Amino acid sequence: LEDLTTALITAAHMIRATCPTQAALSAPERLTLMQQRIGVMIQAQAKVQPALIKFYDLLDEEQEARLKALADDRRKSANGEREAPAQASAPAQPAALRWPEDIETRLRLNDAQRAALKALQDANGMAMGLLSTPPPDDTTTPPARLDAVEGRLNALQQAVYLVNTALGEFYAALSDEQKAQFEAFGQKRTT
Repeated sequence: LEDLTTALITAAHMIRATCPTQAALSAPERLTLMQQRIGVMIQAQAKVQPALIKFYDLLDEEQEARLKALADDRRKSANGEREAPAQASAPAQPAALRWPEDIETRLRLNDAQRAALKALQDANGMAMGLLSTPPPDDTTTPPARLDAVEGRLNALQQAVYLVNTALGEFYAALSDEQKAQFEAFGQKRTT
């Protein structure tokens, strides 16, 4: 248990250390920061995993059953809390699907920029595909759940990398005026 506690504290410090002290100004900078933070979360997960497996392997069947029951109770209460916000945000999807057209119209893109926007749209579609993969069926034990977290973080990192690469290319193709409009457009969409 001491090893697990130490690993958890170390992982928390690793994650906390990556909290930005200043806001990133541009969309590519924000995605780069996100990508770095996800990488640190993967490292933190890797730090915790061996200690968790060691701890879990030392439990007897009764202890495992109590731990599983506790986790089931937490998961049920967490799922109940998540259902309401998910339902409330469902109507926002149609607007999210129009973003390429909105950007093209507002920024008055040339052919090269339109092609870069199309590549960004394609990367976004691939990223959504990566993130839509359902979690593994066997997540009944803490080590299995941590493995699922690792898989989810790796998929998230791949998705952010795909979008970040395409966004960087699109952003580089914009004029300074278009970049300012693009950033303002993004801020309006998130408020």
